[in-house]
Amino acid sequence: MTTAGATRDKPTTSSGRGPVRGPSVAELLASYRDGSRSPSAHVATVLETVERRGDDGTWISVDAAAARRRAAELEATPGASDLPLYGVPFAVKDSIDVAGFATTLACPAYAYEPGGTAPAVQRLLDAGAICLGKTNLDQFATGLNGTRTPYTVPRSVFGDDLISGGSSSGSALAVALGEVPFAVATDTAGSGRVPPALNGVLGFKPSRGLLSTVGLVPACRSLDCLSLVAADVDDLRLVLGLMAGVDERDPWSRPRRRRADDPARLRVGLPDEAELSFFGDTAMADAHHAARTAVARAFSTLTPPLAPFLAAGELLYAGPWVAERLVEFGDFLDEHRADVLPVVEQIISGGARFSATDVFRAQYRLAELKAEVARLFETMDVLVLPSVGTTFTVPEVLADPVATNTVLGHYTHFGNLLDLCAVAVPAGTTEDGRPVSLMVLAPALDDDLVLGVAARLLDPLPA
Repeated sequence: MTTAGATRDKPTTSSGRGPVRGPSVAELLASYRDGSRSPSAHVATVLETVERRGDDGTWISVDAAAARRRAAELEATPGASDLPLYGVPFAVKDSIDVAGFATTLACPAYAYEPGGTAPAVQRLLDAGAICLGKTNLDQFATGLNGTRTPYTVPRSVFGDDLISGGSSSGSALAVALGEVPFAVATDTAGSGRVPPALNGVLGFKPSRGLLSTVGLVPACRSLDCLSLVAADVDDLRLVLGLMAGVDERDPWSRPRRRRADDPARLRVGLPDEAELSFFGDTAMADAHHAARTAVARAFSTLTPPLAPFLAAGELLYAGPWVAERLVEFGDFLDEHRADVLPVVEQIISGGARFSATDVFRAQYRLAELKAEVARLFETMDVLVLPSVGTTFTVPEVLADPVATNTVLGHYTHFGNLLDLCAVAVPAGTTEDGRPVSLMVLAPALDDDLVLGVAARLLDPLPA
């Protein structure tokens, strides 16, 4: 097994061309059926690509021998070729347990060997998929920028030292580099949407509880959900269908609800552009304006207020929910403070300042905002926003790690607090070549709805 910073070569310089289009799940399965490719051959090709790129910050651990062995076993098993993910490689964020891989949360002192595989990931293995390894993340899943790791700091596939986004940095990169068709990530405050947005791929945050979080080391247990990264909406639909299922061990678990509306007939909320913030980034503002203009031509739109959504988002880190991280990691901090990155330690320790009365006040305020947002969704089916208002380079984030991170979560922080599902959708580039992404949000259990809109947005829209 290869671990980050151990035996792999130095990273290859990024050309900054954006994401690489690897084969989708359907394309892989078709090539296996027609004999033009085999699982063993494809896995070997992917492993060669990973090795050639060197330690680029995507992976924390890769078990090449186990992946080759798994491919060979599948090929030798009668009937395995009929499995829905037969021989399909994928990646898993290193805050989720997979048997045979240490779970590190990007903190070597915290690492442990899990006793089993997270049930949602096991469903993928049972469907014939091949886990290549565990991907990099902001330590303890605390951050949206991708720089908070003791391993190699990843960069966006768009080059120019742009951040990868976090905390699910490696999951997004594994897809954006064409190494795997999909990856399993997590999303608490936007961790499953910001990195895909900054790497030109899809980031899907299902409704909280739809995918079991058993086997996930929690960041904020009441808000966490597993998320998915892919380059193809059909891959997201397939993987969601395989992973979703009620798990009685997960107290937030709930069943999936199907909704098959015609995306072209949906009511799309586009807030007044005066309410949108791009933090002085005029190129990003111009690119978003062009993207939303195309959306307005393709859908029936209305103009809901953005204020209640942003007000809910402000509660996340200004409110007591950050104390949930202290519940999970407080004892480890007490004994291993020197092993935790300073900015991560500062954020987690900050949870101690909140009282029980703070918790109740925040819950009352959130309940008011949830009711207001629910009334807004009575008039619209989905809300479309920028996924991010701007992005940064790695040096910019390192110079001001807290403020830049807050900016990155401006449009994502409220998603789980308000119990919404969401998907970040690539929407081209700015005039200076940086990624642009639209985020589609809807109430919980309207997952099929946001995926349908995502597919429509990826089709050529009216000019």
